[in-house]
Amino acid sequence: MNTIAEFTIIGRVGEIRQVGTTLRVSIASSYSRKDNRGEWVERTRWNEVTVFGESTRGYVKRNIVKGDLVFTSGSMGQTKWEKDGETFYGITLAAERIERLCKGPNHQGNSPEEPQEQRRSTGADSDDIPF
Repeated sequence: MNTIAEFTIIGRVGEIRQVGTTLRVSIASSYSRKDNRGEWVERTRWNEVTVFGESTRGYVKRNIVKGDLVFTSGSMGQTKWEKDGETFYGITLAAERIERLCKGPNHQGNSPEEPQEQRRSTGADSDDIPF
């Protein structure tokens, strides 16, 4: 019997960083629910997605910046490591697909031909954006 461990996330990009030959993309997703008093509470969860595939990494580098709304899906895997004699477990989210659904505020005034590095550096206070 085969088992499947997959994920789907829709959220805003927080940070994109190169780690070795992979990209790590942090994505914030929010949801609302009623608490015990019947009041709506909004929660935000941050997930770090690892992009391994060369074509997907190229797409992210060319088209996605902080603040963009993205759809991503892929497979999940468990990781295990030891530190100071203690064993830790984590989940790796390996993105197989990532698409920009909506441009974020960092895209304003940028032409599509502009290199990624220039797009990231525009907007004087882009670090003040909460996503």
